[in-house]
Amino acid sequence: MYRINVIKTLTLLFLVMTISVNAQHESTQKIHEGNSDPTTDLRAKIKADIKHHLLDSHEFTLFHSKITGAGFTVPLPIILWDGGLQVFSSSKFHHGEKVAENNGNYYKLFHSKIYKTDAEGTLNLNEHHHPTNTKPLDFSITKSVVGILMIALFMLWLFSSLAKSYVKNNGIATGLGRFFEPLVLFIRDEIAIPNIGEKHYKRYMNYLLTIFFFIWFVNLLGLTPLGVNVTGNIAVTFALAILTYLITTFTAKKTYWKHIFWMPGIPWPMKIILAPIELFGTFIKPFSLMIRLYANMLAGHTVLMSILALMFIFKSWVGGPLSFGLAFVLSILELLVAVLQAYIFTMLSALYFGSAAEEHGDH
Repeated sequence: MYRINVIKTLTLLFLVMTISVNAQHESTQKIHEGNSDPTTDLRAKIKADIKHHLLDSHEFTLFHSKITGAGFTVPLPIILWDGGLQVFSSSKFHHGEKVAENNGNYYKLFHSKIYKTDAEGTLNLNEHHHPTNTKPLDFSITKSVVGILMIALFMLWLFSSLAKSYVKNNGIATGLGRFFEPLVLFIRDEIAIPNIGEKHYKRYMNYLLTIFFFIWFVNLLGLTPLGVNVTGNIAVTFALAILTYLITTFTAKKTYWKHIFWMPGIPWPMKIILAPIELFGTFIKPFSLMIRLYANMLAGHTVLMSILALMFIFKSWVGGPLSFGLAFVLSILELLVAVLQAYIFTMLSALYFGSAAEEHGDH
């Protein structure tokens, strides 16, 4: 009976993606916090709300009304390094409307980034409308990190229970294990063994199982009202792709590198030309993994929320039900896309591992 061991791989995934999410949160979020002008066009407001929903944030907001102030928000811890460790709650920002004070230091949340300011929250903007204030190192627990941690803990509980059920019932799964056991066997028999081979597939099974279920579960989490768009964050897909690249690179056999730098059966002048191309191709593979997962999930969420927003734009008995029906059908399709993207990422990773582990005479 094949034993499922995902704890080490999950720990590595969590550490890498936590660092990457915070790096992404520091470098790429450029969305304005919204305009309080009541005359702002409805479509512009909806567009801003969609972008805000897709981006990471320092708080867990289920709903919030800028007009009445009512809502339900769970503040998350802010962890900064600014001449020392600064730890406080994101509630001090009050949805970005106030200046947060901690140990005599003042911080302002602007475009989902944290800047150091004075007590009045003064931001010095350049010609591109970007603040020139100092940015402390941000190690905060953001919404995406919470989502990653939730799924990691759920997977540890799920597969630990599944492994224990094998021991207690002489290799027979019980409970949820009866549903997940065929999926585990599918990944082993239809993905790992055909693409990697009987000889080497066991080395990669822990990672392949972890990556499949992790991507699938976080994709499903993104379809819930919690709004945790983990795989719609390019930092997360980048971290996953980097893990696949590192495993491929550091487990590759001599045959793999020989086919890259000095391909057999090809005239040597062509080898000189093709070697840089083949080497460049090793970086293109993980890049394609990153973009494929990120673009598909981000596009799906954007289209789904845009269709739902049409109900508020049309405001008619025809447009409302039509938009809702279309959104419902698309939501069902998104359930399929969630598992399909997990399958594609796992399949391509197995293909890369198979090419790296292949030895002379392996077929």
